[in-house]
Amino acid sequence: MGNGIGLVFMEQTKHRQLGPSDQVRGRIPPPVELEVDMELPQVDLPRPDEVEIGRITLRDAIERRRSVRDYLKAPLSLEELSCLLWCTQGVKEVVQGICTIRTVPSAGARHAFETYLLVNNVTGLSPGLYRFLATRHSLVRLSGEKQPADRVVHACFGQDFVRTGAVTFIWTAVAYRMTWRYGERGYRYIHLDAGHVCQNLYLSALSIGCGACAIAAFDDDEMNRILEIDGKDHFTVYLCSVGKV
Repeated sequence: MGNGIGLVFMEQTKHRQLGPSDQVRGRIPPPVELEVDMELPQVDLPRPDEVEIGRITLRDAIERRRSVRDYLKAPLSLEELSCLLWCTQGVKEVVQGICTIRTVPSAGARHAFETYLLVNNVTGLSPGLYRFLATRHSLVRLSGEKQPADRVVHACFGQDFVRTGAVTFIWTAVAYRMTWRYGERGYRYIHLDAGHVCQNLYLSALSIGCGACAIAAFDDDEMNRILEIDGKDHFTVYLCSVGKV
């Protein structure tokens, strides 16, 4: 089987290889959410419990789940986007500023993810890059760049449905939020958590007449540059496009 980097990673993150974590050492946990520049434009999202969505059984959603890359030109409403954000990273409780309880599972309730959005066609939002402020259930506009979709498509090796979908979710991880508790093994859990989040997006998209397609093929360094994150302590993990079908 050789000694490729993947096998080395799996070996070096076994429990017997790990020393005490920073949590065990008594170090202060990192914030549950990145700070935000309050001078950036912010958008309050409709309350999730006030959003009407279609009724679909869990069995039906699971049976109909598939990756969809062809979308209608119809926009998402702000209410529909609010619903999708709540289903994928909605905060139900902040526990003493140490961790959050959300609508998806996460190892130790560490929730390392931040959600960025490439908005292409959402009623009430100008196209561009946004970040979801999960603890406030609001959005902040990151850049006035007119064509960020071109750069994101390029970073995704030309997968044009990133642009033709109404919105593309981009999940990044703040590594120390997870490794504070689990050390190097936390990197395993970050990638497991990505699956939890994306599956929720697939299933919830069906309730609003949308399809979704996950994207793992992207240029890590280019995507991190687009989002202006360092790629080491904070890095892109996964994307998923969503659009009406």
